[in-house]
Amino acid sequence: MADTPTEADPDPHEEIMRATYRALREHGYADLTIKRIADEYGKSTAAIHYHYDTKDDLLTAFLDFILDQFKDTVHEVETTDPEQRLELLLDKLLVDPRDHQDLLVAILEMRSQVPYNDQFRERFQQNDEYVQYLLRTVIDQGIKTGVFDDVDTDHVAQALMIIVDGARTRAVVFDEEDSLETARQTAAEYVTAALVADD
Repeated sequence: MADTPTEADPDPHEEIMRATYRALREHGYADLTIKRIADEYGKSTAAIHYHYDTKDDLLTAFLDFILDQFKDTVHEVETTDPEQRLELLLDKLLVDPRDHQDLLVAILEMRSQVPYNDQFRERFQQNDEYVQYLLRTVIDQGIKTGVFDDVDTDHVAQALMIIVDGARTRAVVFDEEDSLETARQTAAEYVTAALVADD
């Protein structure tokens, strides 16, 4: 009979996700293979296939993993002040990714597969909807407390997402190191112009 897992035992799912993260950063989506993920995992390809039938299944799980990680970091933000919360959320979207350029490249490669891959499309759509929900929620809170002007919340959230998506794409496609920084400043200017209530 197999040993009962203990709390000290590593979670195979999380270990494989972290191995996938490292392999994506190293090789990119186009050159990613189960073998390269297994090498990062330190086990055989059979150990990967025990949990995931195909590479697409694994990468779909990886997209879920990334979204869960993002949710965790957002939930760690303790402030309830709408302006501060919006600032911190925009930092998560535009400042933090600067430290993960290789992953940005891999994610953009995966996004390019959306027209051909229903699983990827669903995950990216879920991610987009979740981030827009967070933006709408904090903006609505700011409107209710009088911190923000009464605006079309959906429009403002979508405009901020366009800034985020455009900056991330330019940072990858044109290797523009300052794209994310410029976008963060632009987002701040837009927030001030569109949302901040005049005294």
